[in-house]
Amino acid sequence: MAAPVSSSSSSPATSPGPNPEPAPQTSTTNKTTGSNYRGFVAGVFSGIAKQTVGHPFDTIKVRLQTTSSGRFSGPLQCLAQTIRNEGILALYKGATPPLVGWMFMDSVMLGSLNVYRRLLHDHIFLPYGLISHHPPSSRHGLGGSSDSKKDSSANTAIPLPSWGHGIAGIFAGATVSFVAAPVEHIKARLQTQYAARKADRLYSGPIDCLLKIYRAHGIRGIYRGLQATLLFRSFFFFWWGSYDVLSRWMRERTSLSAPAVNFWAGGLSAQVFWIMSYPSDVVKQRVMTDPLGGKLGDGVRRFPRWKDAAKAVYQEQGIRGYWRGFVPCFLRAFPANAMALVAFEAAMRTLP
Repeated sequence: MAAPVSSSSSSPATSPGPNPEPAPQTSTTNKTTGSNYRGFVAGVFSGIAKQTVGHPFDTIKVRLQTTSSGRFSGPLQCLAQTIRNEGILALYKGATPPLVGWMFMDSVMLGSLNVYRRLLHDHIFLPYGLISHHPPSSRHGLGGSSDSKKDSSANTAIPLPSWGHGIAGIFAGATVSFVAAPVEHIKARLQTQYAARKADRLYSGPIDCLLKIYRAHGIRGIYRGLQATLLFRSFFFFWWGSYDVLSRWMRERTSLSAPAVNFWAGGLSAQVFWIMSYPSDVVKQRVMTDPLGGKLGDGVRRFPRWKDAAKAVYQEQGIRGYWRGFVPCFLRAFPANAMALVAFEAAMRTLP
């Protein structure tokens, strides 16, 4: 998950209004530039925290999603067998691509999410009377402060209804999919290599995996699973919509600090997202770990389209197949995304 957009442009002077003055417009431009810089750098820390906490859970999830029920009876057996046969570091197989990729993914998500929110606000919701301007105090940061460096809440940056934030999330999810698809593709193939010795694996690492796929199948091979990725990230509607609902409720009904609200709203909204999107993630992982065939020599392709993978999951395991590996995913969702938000917010408050 990407960290939320900073509300450094959410003070009354920079909020879009029906009759904006020239001076606030200049201020908005300057603050947006600063916000983009801090958001990019803070996204690096967000990605590091997310991967450090969440990748072992993700490895177990992917292995359960892409194998038959006969290999692993559940997450605990998968964990124990992985550590026993391959060592503790096996839990971090494939960690390098997403660790590097999250820097770019969070940057794209932060920037595009903010852009789509503003476009929706200025050209859809406000002109058609779908929202009304909130008083300045309600558009301040979570703690009621207008200091953008101390208060960088995503949901208060631009006044939209929760479903408006959800629509912006869909667009941002589609945008970041073009960065996420190859990163997650390489990660998934590395995570599902079960040989303990590197010499026995098809791919020695992320660069080797990338080069071999490119040489055998070109750009289309690297972007294998893009359609499934776009489908999966369309469920960002529930993530960013619920994030707005939860953080708004906490801001109005509790005395929690801004970082605490981001922590709890970020973790809980991530769990809402996974409950809604998990079956599509199972299908995506099946597509991304399906043999590419051809010159690569890794087997025969089974799923030309994501629909074929979806049918295969049902034929093999029924409805339960779409939820295989859900427990480690659900357990991972809260700590990984909550800590990512904490790291993001700390960086946003610290950066000049």
